Amino acid sequence: MIPERQSSANLSNNTPLLGGTPNQSVDNNLGNAASRDGLDEKQPSKGRKRWLILAIVLGIATIVFLAVFLPVYFVVIRKSPTAESGSSTSGGSSDASGTTADAPAPSGTAVPTTGGDGSIITLENGTTFTYRNSFSGFWVHNPEEPFNNNARPNEWTPPLNTSWRWGVDRIYGVNLGGWLVLEPFISPEIFQRYPGVRDEFSLSQAMVADTANGGLRQIEEHYQTFITEVDIAEIAAAGLNFLRVPIGFWAIETWDGEPYLAKTSWTYFLRAVEWARKYGLRILLDLHAVPGSQNGLNHSGKLGTTNFLAGNMGIANAERTLDNLRVFTQFISQPQYRDVVVAIGLVNEPMASQIGLDPLHSFNLRAYDIIRSVTGYGEGNGPYIAVQDGLQSLGRWDGILPGGDRVIMDGHAYFAFGDVNPSPMVALAEDGLPGGTWPAQACRVWGAEFNNSRSNIGPTVSGEFSGAPNDCGLFIRAVNVESFHPQCAEYNNWENYNSTMKAGLQSWIMASFDAFGDFFFWTWKIGPSQAGRVEAPLWSYKLGLDNGWIPRDPRDSVGKCAAVGVSTPVQGTFDAFRTGAVPSPTVSAAYSARYPWPPTSIPSADVPISLLPTFTNTAAAVTLPVPTYTSAPASATAGLDGWFNNDDRTGGIVTVAGCPYPNFYTATFATAPTAACTGS
Repeated sequence: MIPERQSSANLSNNTPLLGGTPNQSVDNNLGNAASRDGLDEKQPSKGRKRWLILAIVLGIATIVFLAVFLPVYFVVIRKSPTAESGSSTSGGSSDASGTTADAPAPSGTAVPTTGGDGSIITLENGTTFTYRNSFSGFWVHNPEEPFNNNARPNEWTPPLNTSWRWGVDRIYGVNLGGWLVLEPFISPEIFQRYPGVRDEFSLSQAMVADTANGGLRQIEEHYQTFITEVDIAEIAAAGLNFLRVPIGFWAIETWDGEPYLAKTSWTYFLRAVEWARKYGLRILLDLHAVPGSQNGLNHSGKLGTTNFLAGNMGIANAERTLDNLRVFTQFISQPQYRDVVVAIGLVNEPMASQIGLDPLHSFNLRAYDIIRSVTGYGEGNGPYIAVQDGLQSLGRWDGILPGGDRVIMDGHAYFAFGDVNPSPMVALAEDGLPGGTWPAQACRVWGAEFNNSRSNIGPTVSGEFSGAPNDCGLFIRAVNVESFHPQCAEYNNWENYNSTMKAGLQSWIMASFDAFGDFFFWTWKIGPSQAGRVEAPLWSYKLGLDNGWIPRDPRDSVGKCAAVGVSTPVQGTFDAFRTGAVPSPTVSAAYSARYPWPPTSIPSADVPISLLPTFTNTAAAVTLPVPTYTSAPASATAGLDGWFNNDDRTGGIVTVAGCPYPNFYTATFATAPTAACTGS
């Protein structure tokens, strides 16, 4: 997976540095010329011998110098962030794409292990591109030191080997949405291949039946091509510093009746981790789709009903989810990964309006206890835990997990799905710039909400928002569900935005950045439809960056709310237990008693909690596989086995033998139970 760098031994032993053939001995050649036994030739004088000896010594010294200096130059001297490979440093542009060469890099040359703006990066397939980063960021990648955390994406973000300071360091992040959990509006072309599919569940079913076109292998082809190293380099070069990476439960395993491509996306997540490490980006791993569906929306894997903490399989599906979180946490808490994957999101957008807050509080507390039993407490011991707002206002979660170690709140904010608002984007805002009413609206609504959450709960991020003020765009609502917004023709025609429209969009997006303080834009990129164009333009950070409606430097957003007359200074002081400064924090006993596991009730169940199906922990625990580092010494990967805490000997989740179970997603009893099933 990681390309090997030619060793200095190969460079010195097999490369003709001074002409001639490899391994040809200068001493032997000269010696043979000076002693021709049996030939009647005049011998050189003593003076000539001295010059000859001197020439031999100089030749040997030159060979030794080049054999030693060249490897040292590329491996050590080039490690300086200011020493860049391939070309001289150039400034002014933060475009990371550069030019990707069709031809592979020349063989037999040492590969640099670090570089900054203007450096040449060689990809796994041997092609190269020029890294453009005008923010003093630099990459680090040495196959012999695969866990080197010295990289940083820009001058205002601490390197990976330095602690993140909540309230001081700002998250400027993007999601890698639609990559490892497919969504119709993000990757429309792949859904358009199969008319009628509405989600990854039905897409997978259609692909399984379509062996002629590759079956489920098409999903892996999407993993391979949708997000690449060049994307991660561009993200770092755009002044960003964090990734939120959605993943589905099928990265770990699938059970009967679940058609998803199993045990494959994890490999690609690990690629993202290595690329993030290379360019100095941190990651929030987001469990985006859980067994049974947490909200019945297409991004949960299956469009339909909510069967997580709701319905007859609500507790059983939640138990699987808890085990998934344990497995992910065991892996990312390993020392080799915890400085890159620094946070884990429990469940993306559980439908709190259907589930209710009390069952979610019980689940979140149970997940917290399981995760911290793996990691321990305090700074550096495993990931921060991100709790999602359940599509509710952040204020409804005040008081969550009181005393909880390193808990952050994740709010998702969209005007796109509210009431129709035709306010023009090209009108002048309070600061005299285009944007109309939108910038001040973002600052008033979101700025106050997120600052209150910081004061009442702790570190708070916007895990999702977009540049769209409406629901215009292909498949935004759902497959074959169209928007009724009267301005869709204008907003969808991004190729013809004029400078005023772009300035207005940028003004309201910058106001959103400033209002949130710490954010992850949804999403980095949108793929083209079968028509060959992006049809949901305001959801693509990359498209906006390339075309001028997203700022080149996200820091330019700071102070935007004040400029439009809304004062929302970001709250930056948090309780010590929220930032890992308390070695043995405890969640309030009263809170724990109020929210037991399992919860006392869940909605839409046909029988009481005590009669609902559950699983048992008697299977072998699943351990996620680790990558192979072919160039690293054994000492670098010692102890790397995917399982951080060996004291955790709890088994994996499995059905109780002899007990009937409804379908995970429809969950209708053939016969309603009248007693708890304990197995055969």
